[in-house]
Amino acid sequence: MLQIAATLLEKDAAAKEAEKANYLAEHCPPLSLPHSMQELQELCKKLHAKIEVVDEERYDTEAKLQKTTKELEDLSQKLFDLRGKFKRPPLRRVRMSADAMLRALLGSKHKVCMDLRANLKQVKKEDTEKEKDLRDVGDWRKNIEEKSGMEGRKKMFETSES
Repeated sequence: MLQIAATLLEKDAAAKEAEKANYLAEHCPPLSLPHSMQELQELCKKLHAKIEVVDEERYDTEAKLQKTTKELEDLSQKLFDLRGKFKRPPLRRVRMSADAMLRALLGSKHKVCMDLRANLKQVKKEDTEKEKDLRDVGDWRKNIEEKSGMEGRKKMFETSES
């Protein structure tokens, strides 16, 4: 198997070389440099004419390529438009209660009450003795303000001596 594959690869390589040689023989005749100045100028003129022809062909093919790419872009844009590119309408905020939303989603058959305030426990405030004591003591900031500064220290000193 490997020997057969190797021979086939060699045959393909030889065929490619022969094709290349034939192409070069057709399109690139062997260069014969003339010895006189006038013959050299004529050869240069012929080469310049061939270069101009090839350059014109290259320019034409580039122009065709640009035209076809432009057409392709236009057709793809038309296809995109035909496929259904639609504008989404601007959404508005709707104020709805939870009950109304559930009715809209589930239908009128299901009746669900979402009144959350009804489920809350009611707590009564009771005045306890501790709260009264705390209110009687007053604000702790007042005591600190009274003791701050020299007057407060003087009061503290006088109260401790007597």
